[in-house]
Amino acid sequence: MTLETVWFAIIAAFWLGYLFLEGFDFGVGMLLPVLGRDNTERRVMVNTIGPVWDGNEVWLIVAAGATFAAFPGWYASLFSGAYLPLLVVLLALIGRGVAFEYRGKVDSERWRRTWDRVIMIGSWVPPLGVGLLLATTVLGLPLDPQGNRVGTAFEAIRWDTLLGALAIVGFSVVHGAAFLALKTAGELRERARVLAMRILPVALLPMVAFLTVVQMREGQGWTLVSLLVSVVAGVVAWLRLRANRDGQAFAALGIVIAAAAVTFFGALYPNVLPSTGDPANSLSIAHAAASPYALEVITWVGAFGAPAVLIYQGWTYWVFRKRIGVQHIPAVHAP
Repeated sequence: MTLETVWFAIIAAFWLGYLFLEGFDFGVGMLLPVLGRDNTERRVMVNTIGPVWDGNEVWLIVAAGATFAAFPGWYASLFSGAYLPLLVVLLALIGRGVAFEYRGKVDSERWRRTWDRVIMIGSWVPPLGVGLLLATTVLGLPLDPQGNRVGTAFEAIRWDTLLGALAIVGFSVVHGAAFLALKTAGELRERARVLAMRILPVALLPMVAFLTVVQMREGQGWTLVSLLVSVVAGVVAWLRLRANRDGQAFAALGIVIAAAAVTFFGALYPNVLPSTGDPANSLSIAHAAASPYALEVITWVGAFGAPAVLIYQGWTYWVFRKRIGVQHIPAVHAP
């Protein structure tokens, strides 16, 4: 196996980590006005992701940085072809991070509701943008022989890429509800579990539809297996929610997105960005990769840096593993 293939698999793993971890904390933000009936319950919801949301976002930075380092041709063609969606995602992420810090700074219901809306918007927009980006990666852009996007700035926005965006949004919503059922206690926990159980069949339909499109266009025999695993895991998650097994349901949803990522990137390989015009202009792993020396250097850097990051993030989740209820939230003391 070449270093180019190894780094393609590593980047796929980075995207999987991002979709799994940020998926549930985006979902919590989406559901903030739905499940939080008062400020105390909304504070409980924010506190479930408070210690981890910023660490989860690191996976996006690492995925983009690894793409830039290992496959500069892939990075240039894909990101330049989706400037507008990526700009909107960046602005939403900035607003969301500010809102987490600011919502408790003033003891005013109007103040808190304003920042809660920013959290909600900042939680809906990034999954749409990231889903659009990943769908574009798998389904392609119109490229010229030099790998440059041809056409307008909106070439990445099509019905099939929008379906991919809805797939990530739908997964994030149900993943967030399942996470709240796992991390909260009392009435809020029960409402989250019931909501996750009710919306799961509808919320995961775009994912199934998008995986089907990918399989029909680019899939191979073995990617059909991963597609079926994703569907079966979704059914298992629903059954585990119905049986009041929050942890098992959350784990099953993890298998849903893991099998989906295998299908995405398995169908994409050995390309990194197909051309929707002339297939001869598609970017392959070999053509988009950095030099062998550069790949060796980043491999050594990753070998030392990645374990440290994984250990730290795992320790964070372990420390903050217990459930949170309204009884754990102190009185408001902001000026």
